Amino acid sequence: MPADMPTPADLLLDVQDLCVSFRSERGTIRILENISFTVGQREILSIVGESGSGKSMTSLAVMRLITDPNAIITGRIIYKGRDLLQLDARAMRDLRGREIAMIFQDPMTAMTPVYTIGWQIEEQLRAHQKLSRRAARARAVELLGEMGIPAPAKAATRYPHQLSGGMRQRAMIAMALSCNPSLLIADEPTTALDVTVQAQILELIQRLRQDFGSSVILITHDMGVVATVSDRVMVMYSGIIAERGPKPLVLAQPSHPYTLGLLNSIPPMHGARPRRLPSIPGSPPSPTGRPAGCPFQPRCDFRFEPCGTRPPLFANGEQEASCYLAEKGLPDWPHERAIRAEGRQREGAAA
Repeated sequence: MPADMPTPADLLLDVQDLCVSFRSERGTIRILENISFTVGQREILSIVGESGSGKSMTSLAVMRLITDPNAIITGRIIYKGRDLLQLDARAMRDLRGREIAMIFQDPMTAMTPVYTIGWQIEEQLRAHQKLSRRAARARAVELLGEMGIPAPAKAATRYPHQLSGGMRQRAMIAMALSCNPSLLIADEPTTALDVTVQAQILELIQRLRQDFGSSVILITHDMGVVATVSDRVMVMYSGIIAERGPKPLVLAQPSHPYTLGLLNSIPPMHGARPRRLPSIPGSPPSPTGRPAGCPFQPRCDFRFEPCGTRPPLFANGEQEASCYLAEKGLPDWPHERAIRAEGRQREGAAA
């Protein structure tokens, strides 16, 4: 067990070899392959990657929200000593919302449009905490106020479409926190929000473990968000784990070329701004068109002969990466980054 991982006494969630596949006319399509990670008490784990990397599918599997009859889910999802995949529907429904809550990516579609914000929060409180209607309404208004929503009593009477995107996101966070869950899964909570509201949402997430003692799984594609709030980082690509480890090491010394590519795409905070930001060439493969061997190799600047075989997760101290470069020692990433950035600047100037 890497040194950064929670000890068994501090462990809240332990996902082991999670695989998700779907039966189709073209055969069985594998979406997630052997995903394993842990979340400790009061810890914020960020899962990062491009769209289609499997981040949201991982969260839906943990929440047991994949209901397609053609889905095949294997592995173990251990929460407080219980395997969630072995629970019946009623036991999981009692757990969901009360112990494990989720902030969905789009609150406009996640909330019921024909019920008010207050009613939807009250419903969860009455279902899980057996409060009276009056007590549930008072608690709903209190939660909206704690989330920084002005005039919370009035906001509770509004329908989702009557609130701004930032207010809807805050209302969804209030709903998720209404039962003081031990684990909160936040799926792209800052997507499509302006930078001011993004900062406020991130501040709310950081307050969760201080005020509520919650652990958080933060799903994002924004490395700036990762740098702001995370304790540990797991990078996913095409349904597999590309890299995982403590945030300071993953961001400062990436062990996988994909992680390096994500970091290179962020504008520098200091020094001269490049004329053109480096980008990862190509696009992620579809689940039905993954290449043999390492799925990232068609887009990788550092590919070599062994990449034709699927690499396992190689441990490099507290970091792990599914890359053969991580097995024998990494190249000088900053030096390589500078060379690639300079080359792309020349290409931009020539264009």
